Amino acid sequence: MGERAAVTEDAAGSERASRLGELVRLFGKLGIVGFGGPTAHIAMMEDEAVARRGWMPREQLVDALAATNMLPGPNSTELAIHIGYRRAGWLGGVVAGVAFIAPAFVLMIGLSWAYFRWSDIAAVADLFDGVQPAVIAVLAVTLWRLFKSSVKDVAQLAIMCATGALAYWLTSFEALILLAAGAFGVALYLAPREFPKLPPLVVVPWPLLAPAALLAAFWAWEPGTLADLTLLFLRAGGLLFGGGYVLIPLIEGDVVDGYGWLTSQQFIDGVALGQMTLGPIVITSTFVGYGAAGLPGAIVATVAAFSPAFVFAIGAGRFLDRIRSWQWARAFLRGVAPAVVGTIAAVSARLGQDALDSIAAAAIFVLALALCWRYGPIPSILFAGATGIVAGALGWTG
Repeated sequence: MGERAAVTEDAAGSERASRLGELVRLFGKLGIVGFGGPTAHIAMMEDEAVARRGWMPREQLVDALAATNMLPGPNSTELAIHIGYRRAGWLGGVVAGVAFIAPAFVLMIGLSWAYFRWSDIAAVADLFDGVQPAVIAVLAVTLWRLFKSSVKDVAQLAIMCATGALAYWLTSFEALILLAAGAFGVALYLAPREFPKLPPLVVVPWPLLAPAALLAAFWAWEPGTLADLTLLFLRAGGLLFGGGYVLIPLIEGDVVDGYGWLTSQQFIDGVALGQMTLGPIVITSTFVGYGAAGLPGAIVATVAAFSPAFVFAIGAGRFLDRIRSWQWARAFLRGVAPAVVGTIAAVSARLGQDALDSIAAAAIFVLALALCWRYGPIPSILFAGATGIVAGALGWTG
């Protein structure tokens, strides 16, 4: 009997290891070929996990996607974690998420090192002078699309305008502005009879707290900056309602004005590199961390920014049926969604003051806007970078 149990246990362990290996291969591949933003990522995951491998029914994937849309965090990353959780438990969720993020992290580390080493070279500086107005163009296109999907009535339009004005003048308070907008949405859109049932306590397996030990180790290395990076990106990662672009207004004020880790121009360049890398735009956190405290800062900022997504996605996997019934969460998001548009508009306006500082920059912005509208952000940014080099060589900048 004991031998049979041991054989069964070995077989289960072998099956678990095989599934974990499948997750590493699949999500590592998706992390490498993951151009096109979250919509493209989700489509690829549906094709691979549902259509090709049959790991879960399509209805379950749709339910998981609906739940991730109700929770903060980068949607495509959370969906990868959820698929991994369904396939191989909490460890599968961690493995799938890390495999999906890792290629973008490695690429961003290389780009950050090169940027801070060579950005003073004239041609490189000209390239990023061209890229900066293209980033504003990408944000403008994103804003329009978010506006169409998020602002449905006069109350939401008012929330968007009010939060945009507040975020423009009160930098570093975007988190409170988003939460206040969500509370206003609950008060406005939730019927009194629906008011409390509080959400269930989400119990997260203790190994997910391992990043805390990693962060604590780095604090001992450079406690001030790394602690500040941790708190900033944990807060931002926990408030990413509406997708990865929300990271930009949540951190810009602190990164540029509060702590002075980056200049406004460097921050825009980091956003551009985040657009050009594979995977989620939240990987911009790696660039910011590198600029603030080198490689330890990049690791700490990335772990802190993505850790909430792991907690939320695995928690959603455990309580999927209940999450779908949270009427208060839907009302909260109806308040947050237009506030997201307002805060991104505010930070775009602030960044645009530095990026659109010449006739050449304005011309690049217009052309990049047309390209981004038709072909997406990456062709727009590549075109703008090449144009910046040419404009610099001809003396058209400034």
